[in-house]
Amino acid sequence: MLPSLLDGSRRAPVAPRASRLFWIFLTLGLLGLSTDVLAHAVAQGDKGYIQEISGVNLIAFIYLGAKHMVTGYDHLLFLLGVIFFLYRMQHIAIYVSLFALGHSTTMLLGVYFNVGINSYIIDAIIGLSVVYKALDNLGAYQRWFGFQPNTKVATLVFGFFHGFGLSTKIIEYDISPDGLIPNLLAFNVGVEIGQLIALAMILIVMSFWRKTDGFFRHAYTANVAMMSAGFLLIGYQLTGYFFA
Repeated sequence: MLPSLLDGSRRAPVAPRASRLFWIFLTLGLLGLSTDVLAHAVAQGDKGYIQEISGVNLIAFIYLGAKHMVTGYDHLLFLLGVIFFLYRMQHIAIYVSLFALGHSTTMLLGVYFNVGINSYIIDAIIGLSVVYKALDNLGAYQRWFGFQPNTKVATLVFGFFHGFGLSTKIIEYDISPDGLIPNLLAFNVGVEIGQLIALAMILIVMSFWRKTDGFFRHAYTANVAMMSAGFLLIGYQLTGYFFA
């Protein structure tokens, strides 16, 4: 089915409302590339709060985790790419669970064992994950190399990198060791809550868009836009690495 999408063989008319909702969402993601929140940064007010508090603060860290995910446009773009051509809920659950497993593992272990990676490098890799998934959706690997990489393994591996992106930022903020493990677990719970909220919004828009005749016609353009956003993030982060 995918090759027929890319060669433009389907020219059905577009139902504007669902397509418009998707493009508004994707545009917001692209605009988010110019902000600090995209690169796993925590807002300055939240940063100060994290540095000042000590002890167990479960509700606060759940809120911060959920806020991070909902405003993390690089997360959302990758998640959008992952579920773009998934129609069954059990398939969506498998891939989202693999991403959550990878993300949670490296975030928790990275902070606990104080394993940090240069934030510019890790965020450039996260941008690469968006590019990778968009190319996968476009069927590029079959055409270029004659084989399909294991999408489940790729989702898990890139989930590891997304988690390292967050753990690196948390380490930089030097949060109090008092109550560290409960707070990290609460933060991770918040991240998963935020991911479910974001996923629900994405699926609502996608479900309407998929019912229109314009979905297959515009799938190519949407994934090219996601790929462009990934390249933009890579360039932004590498520029910061070499010149900041």
